[in-house]
Order: sequence, then structure tokens, then C-alpha cells
Amino acid sequence: MKGPSPFAHAYAVVMAGGSGTRFWPLSRRRHPKQLLNLFGKETLLEQTVGRLTGLISPERIYVFTNELIWRDVCRCLPQIPRAQIVAEPASRNTAPTLGVAAHEILRRDPEGLMVILPADQVIVKLAAYRRVLRAACATASVEGRSVVIGLRPTRPETGFGYVRLGARAARVGGQDIFSVEKFTEKPPLAVARRYVASGRYLWNGGMFIWRASTLLANFHRAQPQMARQLDQIAAAGGIRSRKTFQRIFPQLEKISIDYAIMERSSEIYAVPADIGWNDVGSWAVVYDLSEKDADQNVRPAESLCLDSHGNMIFAQRSFVAAVGVHDLVIVETDGALLVTTRERAQDVGKAVQELEKGGRAKLL
Repeated sequence: MKGPSPFAHAYAVVMAGGSGTRFWPLSRRRHPKQLLNLFGKETLLEQTVGRLTGLISPERIYVFTNELIWRDVCRCLPQIPRAQIVAEPASRNTAPTLGVAAHEILRRDPEGLMVILPADQVIVKLAAYRRVLRAACATASVEGRSVVIGLRPTRPETGFGYVRLGARAARVGGQDIFSVEKFTEKPPLAVARRYVASGRYLWNGGMFIWRASTLLANFHRAQPQMARQLDQIAAAGGIRSRKTFQRIFPQLEKISIDYAIMERSSEIYAVPADIGWNDVGSWAVVYDLSEKDADQNVRPAESLCLDSHGNMIFAQRSFVAAVGVHDLVIVETDGALLVTTRERAQDVGKAVQELEKGGRAKLL
């Protein structure tokens, strides 16, 4: 006889407040990466929620975003109760957000299990993803445990956090579960190469599972001041008390859940995942994931590439002709044009920082 579903008490918390600066000029403050249709007809946010179909119902999904795009997020996700699409009054990174979410879920369900999902990732192996989520939820259902879904590294990437695996702790639903020895944030290239060569490390893609009660206990132990502030918000009614939420939330420390909690916690487990994951971190990644013509260009139908190879071209209004150029990223939108190389595509965020310094808010 089958036991209860590992999703019986599961609540998804979708993180959709980022700005996606490396996708400028297509990604703007009022239309960030998670709201872009980069692959297929749905936005990355819609795809994230869609992957939960049949596992976690819309009534148990929370989406945390910002005030600038709250209405657009509501339009994207009409199936989710509007009260569960939360506009944060300030950007405070992931730890404060997840603390607020934990109180909301615990209020509804003392056994509530939080499934933390970034809104801007691509996952193409859906069946494998569901198996991993099932094993992770079953593991995290025990009080005190935290689980990270780790991705097998395919290259020495310096832009990701890493998780060092300890001994194998269990096998759940065909998935190996390992203890976690250490979290490391964005190592230099030489260190990343050692990590990948060792076979003991996974990428940290920001997908976590734990009971809401476990997370709040960890806040009280590792971040007592923030825990008291979170308790104040919860005591006033949580996200329903906009006045208290808007007053206290901006006072919370701006810190990631990795630094605030995970690096200071014990009893952490990892589920290695081969799920066709990509964080879609730059235009170069969009190039890698997109269909190409005979000369390995990614380009719209209304364009011309002559003696040109390996280019990524995105144009909303203009006909683009590329002649004798190679490995470029060319992005044309209303009022802005980006030209860089695929190799330097990660640095587009730096250009956005320069625009901010120069007071060019209209372009952002």
C-alpha cells in the first residue's frame, strides 16, 4: 500500500523579484528576465509554475516579486490567488523573503514544506525534475532537515555557488541523497576547476526544500535579530498587514539565504540532479540554447548574415544585416542597442551599472 504523497504538505515559493540586468536592453526594471519569452510562447515565470502542475496546486503556490512588476506577474499567473502574489516593498535578497514566506506557510499548515524555486531558470528534463522534487520533499519532511537540489557541474563556472558532498546518506525514490559538508560562493576559476575535477561538488541553483518550522528555527538560531523582525511582521498579520509589512521589511538586512542560514546550518542534504538545468544567465546562454542557422547564427527570419558566423541577433523593430562579423551579440529594442561579443556577454550587467551612475534611468 502506498504511503502519503511527499507533496501532501508542500507549498511552492517562487522567487520572481530579480531585475535580470545581463539581459539588457530587452530586460528592464518593468519587464525583467522572468517575464521574457526567451524560449517558446511562455515566460520563464510561467514555465516555472507550469512545471508544478499535478504536484503542487495553485492554491499552495506563493510568488514573491516587486512592486514595479506585480500587476504583470498577476496577469501572467491568473490561476494563483492574488493574495499569494506578494509585492515586496524593498529589495532585501532571499533570506528576508523566505522568512516571511515561512511564517505564511506555517500559519496555514504546521507541517508545511517549503519548495523554493527561482523564476528564471530553464529545466528541460521534466520527468527527472519531478523525481528529484519528490525525493527532496520526502527527505525534507523530517523536522530539522534542509535539502538543496544540486546540479552536476559541466564546466568550471565562477558565477555559481558550489555544494561539497559528504557521504551518501540514503536512497529515496531511486535518487541518491548525500550529506552536505560545505557551501562555497562563486570561487575563482582555479578553485572552480579543482571542484569540478574532484567530482565532489555540485552547483547550487538556489532550489531548496525544508519545513517552514525548520527554517524559522534556523532563523532564531543563526539570525536572531532578523527572526524577531520577522516575528513582528507575522504577529501583525504577515503579508495581509501591508502597513506593518511595508514598515519593517525594508529594515531587514539585505542578505541571501545561503549566507544567512545555509552556511550556518547543520543536517543539510543534497540531491544531485540531472534535469537539463540552465540559469539562463546571459545572452551567450540564450545563444547556446537556441536553434541556429547553417552558419551557427541565432537570428530572426527578417535579417541577413553575410560571411558571418556564430552571432546572436535579437531585433524587435529593425532589420539587421550582419556582414563579415563573428561571435557577436546584437540586441535591438525600442530606444536601445546592445553590441558585444558572446565572450563578454556576462559583462552586460556592468554596462547597466554605468547607466545607473550616469543617471540614464530612462534606459533601465
